[in-house]
This record gives sequence, C-alpha cells and structure tokens, in this order.
Amino acid sequence: MENIDYYLSEVLEIPKEATANCGAYYTMKPVKKGEFLLQEGEVCQSNYFVEKGLLRMYSLDKNGKEHIIQFAPENWIMSDRSSLYFNEKSKYYIEAVEDSEILFLTPDFFANLKMQFPGSIANNDLLLQRHIRGLQDRVNSLLAETAEERYLKFIRMYPDLLQRVPQWMVASYLGITPESLSRVRKELVKAKG
Repeated sequence: MENIDYYLSEVLEIPKEATANCGAYYTMKPVKKGEFLLQEGEVCQSNYFVEKGLLRMYSLDKNGKEHIIQFAPENWIMSDRSSLYFNEKSKYYIEAVEDSEILFLTPDFFANLKMQFPGSIANNDLLLQRHIRGLQDRVNSLLAETAEERYLKFIRMYPDLLQRVPQWMVASYLGITPESLSRVRKELVKAKG
C-alpha cells in the first residue's frame, strides 16, 4: 500500500516509521468496476482513499440524468462530507469506474492523526481549504466558463482520465452533452492544426 504510505508521510508529513501505526484507522477492500460504495439515501460511513483505481461521485436529477460531481483517481480521497459529518442521507452515488483498491478510512481518521501527530493536521487543514477552493472554482466554472474552457481545465486537473473514462462521463462532469464535447474537441484540434 505505497500510495497511502506516500500520502501519510509526504503529504501529511507523518514520520515514515510511524505510517504503519495508522493502519488501525482504515480497512482496505477490493471494489469491482460498477460497484457502489455509497448510494442516494444511505448515510456515508467512511472517507474513501483510492490506493488503486478510480471512483466517481454523481447525482441523478428528477429525469434520471447523471451529473458527475467529482472523480477520484489514485491518491485522492472521496466522500459525501454532508452525509459523513452531519449524519444526513446522501444525495449522491459513489461508484468504482475501474476495479479498485479502496481504503475505507474511519470517520475519526483525521482526528486520530491529529492526536497522534499534531503537526499533520495543519497539512490536512491546508488540503481541506484547497479542496473547498477547488469546489468554489468548479461552481464558478460551470456558471461562467465556456465548454472549451471547462474541458481544458478538466485536462489539467485530471491529466490521465481521458484514457480511463468514457467520453459521456467527461461530458457529464463538464455539464455538456457528448455531442457538444465532440465539437469542442474538434475545434481544439483545428485550432492547433
């Protein structure tokens, strides 16, 4: 489990010799492609760290159309924070896009790290603030940017996902139709040519 060890030691700055002690706060489970970790109406019980594979979070509107909120490739954490921290029924689905190895972090994972390694929580707070900033940027992007601008931003944020997810998922994340995504991609190719 080298990705979680990297995350703990390099991102949260927990001493490398102590990362093995953190195993008490998570459980690794293999998750098959198409398997749900969370469904609408359930209460989220974990943060999900992607050791290997890919997750997506999405909602369904009243017409049954999917709206992808986020992808989580390796080294990313995903959860429904409203559900997990406020014990609310989730409005979202979290599904494996690929066969994956997921670490189910206990709800008190970060609190336990803070008690054991007080310096680590400062880095987690910074990561949380960056996540909030990213969500704000995403909302603004959906409201104010063109489809092309959103697509280019997607490529920067998720550089390897175009090879890993179907185009309809990319279009859903961008808030456009697959046909519009095809037009955007053609226009970008023309502009480079």
